[in-house]
Amino acid sequence: MPATRPMPALPFWLSLGLVPVMVLSAWLGGLWPLLADVYVFGVFTLLDRVLGLNHANPDTETPESRLFWHRLITLIWAPIQLAMIFGLMAWVTRSGHLNGHEQAFLFGCLGIATGGVGIVYAHELMHQKPPLERWLGDVLMASVLYSHFRSEHLRVHHLWVATPRDPVTARYNEGFWRFFLRVLWSCPQSAWRAERALLARGGKSVWHPANPFWRYAVLQAAFLALAWVIAGGWGVVLFVLQAAIAVLLLELTNYVEHYGLTREYLGDGRYEHVRPHHSWNAAQTASNWLLINLQRHSDHHYKPDRRYPLLQTYGTDKAPQLPLGYPAMVIVAAIPPFWRRLMNPKVRAWRRQFYPQIDDWTTYKAGTNPMPRGAS
Repeated sequence: MPATRPMPALPFWLSLGLVPVMVLSAWLGGLWPLLADVYVFGVFTLLDRVLGLNHANPDTETPESRLFWHRLITLIWAPIQLAMIFGLMAWVTRSGHLNGHEQAFLFGCLGIATGGVGIVYAHELMHQKPPLERWLGDVLMASVLYSHFRSEHLRVHHLWVATPRDPVTARYNEGFWRFFLRVLWSCPQSAWRAERALLARGGKSVWHPANPFWRYAVLQAAFLALAWVIAGGWGVVLFVLQAAIAVLLLELTNYVEHYGLTREYLGDGRYEHVRPHHSWNAAQTASNWLLINLQRHSDHHYKPDRRYPLLQTYGTDKAPQLPLGYPAMVIVAAIPPFWRRLMNPKVRAWRRQFYPQIDDWTTYKAGTNPMPRGAS
């Protein structure tokens, strides 16, 4: 399909719908915070069903001056998110119109916004060169207490995706909850090692101010302190609660993006270059609006510096396709038996399509690689 002009920015601003949803939920209490779940997982999945797939590919040479309104939504989300977190915290803890259980439920559902939108925007921002964008990405990740994600994502994941050296590439047949515990333990360590190695190459120690972990710590501590100032220990609990749900949603998404996909091992610690078929692609129209084309993940890994309005989608001949958009897929992923029943046949089909020369995949575990046919 020939390249076209980028899609208008307006559909990508639908994430702002979560703001009135959360305000209304804080006002009414009870089960009303479930509106956030309905909006993200229900409305956009239904719209995907109605609108179908979008296979249009924008012109990658589009000048950045034409992307102002696309970029603006990612730039304004950080202050919006902070206002939602701390503004709602001050309101509900001081007004007394919601009891403790209702407040906790509200902030758990707020994690749908801070994770499903905030982390997605942070991901876009951390890949850009302007310092302001990277700083806003850091702010968003600190607001969910997961700042190390930037280091792990840029220094580890993009280098080693679809290999045993990448903690967040889900292994074939690995259930989500086992994956989740593994990445919670291993990703901070891998991020620290990556930054330590980078500093060492520049002749600096881990104690040098250039180590981003010190910035991460200060930002996270500042947000925890602000929660304490607003509502004491209970404010910290609410803050941590929304962060936990946001992180859960992030890792569900990570799990979906590369489940069971592997790059071929070339020997001597080398792997083939990352190609579009090393990520699951999803062309569902509406969920790509909400997630600013994150589901065009095959192209993101192929061209990591490409801004989201210019990301390309691929057909089945070049990239494996998810049957549903991310909002629906993460729900399936949280139920491992359903996930395996849906996705394991697709992984096996992917292996036959892209790696017919590999005969034995049973050896592909952490630290090992699939054995090419005829190899000893």
